[in-house]
Amino acid sequence: MNTPQTDKPTPQAVPVHWHRRVLTLAFPIVLANLTQPILGAVDTAVAGHLDGPQYLGGVALGGLVFSFVFWGFGFLRMGTTGLVAQAFGARDDNALRASLLRALLLAIGIGAAVLALQTPLIVYGLRALGGTDAVQQTAQDYCHARIWAAPFALANYVVLGFLLGCQRVRLALVTQVFINVVNIVAVLVFVYRFGWGVAGIGAATAAADACGFALGMAILWWLRPRGLPPLSWTALADARALGRLVAINRDIFIRTLCLLGSYGWFAHLGARQGDAILAANALLLNFQTFMAFGLDGFAHAAEALVGAATGARDRHAFRQAVKVTMLWSVIGAAGFSLVYSLAGGWIVARLTDQAAVRDAALRFLPWAAVLPLASVAGFQLDGVFIGATRTHALMNAMAASLAVFMLAAWSLAGPMGNHGLWLALTVFMVARGVTLIVQLPALERGVAASPSSNAL
Repeated sequence: MNTPQTDKPTPQAVPVHWHRRVLTLAFPIVLANLTQPILGAVDTAVAGHLDGPQYLGGVALGGLVFSFVFWGFGFLRMGTTGLVAQAFGARDDNALRASLLRALLLAIGIGAAVLALQTPLIVYGLRALGGTDAVQQTAQDYCHARIWAAPFALANYVVLGFLLGCQRVRLALVTQVFINVVNIVAVLVFVYRFGWGVAGIGAATAAADACGFALGMAILWWLRPRGLPPLSWTALADARALGRLVAINRDIFIRTLCLLGSYGWFAHLGARQGDAILAANALLLNFQTFMAFGLDGFAHAAEALVGAATGARDRHAFRQAVKVTMLWSVIGAAGFSLVYSLAGGWIVARLTDQAAVRDAALRFLPWAAVLPLASVAGFQLDGVFIGATRTHALMNAMAASLAVFMLAAWSLAGPMGNHGLWLALTVFMVARGVTLIVQLPALERGVAASPSSNAL
């Protein structure tokens, strides 16, 4: 039985060189993230060379539908990372195995539900996004081809979460690169050799998810703890463990809905100011996406290290994980702000050749340069709270931040126009950090408590 530790570090629980540990965990994740824009560019290029603009529009709309659906189920990755990291830190192989299998069963169950509801999900999702009849039809072809891999795609979230929680980031990099390479090859084969058109692009993504699932299962089998007794269904269906899993995933799901709501309201208020402002805002939000690709590596490192420290009940390791990951995240955010300040105009010119959109984007570019520093605390502390599985606090902080954003947008967008809208978004990002910072001391005090108390 584990006993609470004091604040003094133990040689076994605390790595010798924290900076090297954080960078070793973060950089493979950053590299894996960089493959995503490459894949998106290939899909766009293939669709853009088909005979008609409706194909590119169909892939864009279909991709948005899956982005919302799969992003909504992102708790499968985040919740798995926190639970696995704590079991890994506690050196509890039984809990490690059980947490993984419960998450996999949940992912496959949700994926099966998505398949059962695919027609209304696709029809109403695409209808909400709009588009011409031709675009709607090609988007449906894309979605119906891709959706069959939903159980595999969601299970891959669990595999990724497990590998991050066990600090096997190089294997996580291998799986993500493998999925994207298979996707690129399959797109070229299905579209140009088989002539499947937009349906081929969707089928390629489905095939990649299925192949990624097969590789993930092989990796999990290779990493399986040896010498454990068979896991019974009674232990797998333990009411307390299942309740904890449901609570964590529920909290992260609601937190994600709040985040989606904030960006949706931002886009809505921007659209009311004209097409050029709407397009310029969407273009500048790409700067925030680029930053997220980079800083996600440090947030994921925080999830793994904080989770391990929480599982080991090592308060010193918790402090070091928070300090070092936050330091590197701030350095990264400052680098993004500097690049956007010096080269933002050049980036805007590369992203669009429409004069009205480019001019509008340049007017509001300073906000995009400020946003990385305004966002960094919220981004990084997300990882800290997920690793500690304090997801209820995370959900409450995001809900409070959304309320702050709605109030700021309502009061500032009118008198200040789009500048007021960007100011409101900046306030929202600052609020995300502040609402978590005020809860950090209580989180640290709870590290030496029973790990099961940290979930709720």
